[in-house]
Amino acid sequence: MTPVARAAAVLVTAVIGLAGVPTQATADGTYAPLNHPQPVTQANTREVVEFFWYGCSHSQALEKPLEDWAAKQPKDVVLRRIPAVWSSAPDQDVERAHARLYYTLERLGQVDRLQLSVFQAVRDQGLDLTTEGAAAQWAEQHQVDRGQFTAAYESPQVAQEVEQAPQEMARYEVNEIPAAIVQGANQTTPSRTGSAEQMVTVVDQMVSQLPAQSDKHQVPMKSGLPPK
Repeated sequence: MTPVARAAAVLVTAVIGLAGVPTQATADGTYAPLNHPQPVTQANTREVVEFFWYGCSHSQALEKPLEDWAAKQPKDVVLRRIPAVWSSAPDQDVERAHARLYYTLERLGQVDRLQLSVFQAVRDQGLDLTTEGAAAQWAEQHQVDRGQFTAAYESPQVAQEVEQAPQEMARYEVNEIPAAIVQGANQTTPSRTGSAEQMVTVVDQMVSQLPAQSDKHQVPMKSGLPPK
């Protein structure tokens, strides 16, 4: 789906660790291999990368089932989230602002606590969190120190991550959101599974086919990138 089509519809808008990954699309087409598989971020982990946008109803539908699934996984299974920013899309400015909010919360270690709340604020309450002032006020209302939020929001590290977001979309060959990529090799989306919620079943099947990593290398279940 092109960015223009996605913006018009906003419907289904929306090397380490590669050994043992299934590389062919399933018979029912619920996932497909990437043309250019990517290495996982942390060695000795089984990685799921989620692409999402706070303004996307399907991303919101995926979030709670995916969080519930992730909470039940062994420690070698790692969930990473990457906010979607479509290059040259009509709503790119909104996506960049939402990405900035996400990376700010990630830097403060608040994503796991507040990810669903951001979706509810944007999707259910219709709040505009695309400015620093509005985002900081919302965060303060959710027990985030405003000074720390502002410092992270304005940090060069967060700015860099926002700038890199479109490149991440291209690197993982994402053309629909939400999307989930397992072990940098196979991608599933709502149009393949029939719904965002059903994506979790497909992700679980793909992860279960990967060899479990040694206990001595296991790391805590987490969101986002390693701590700065």
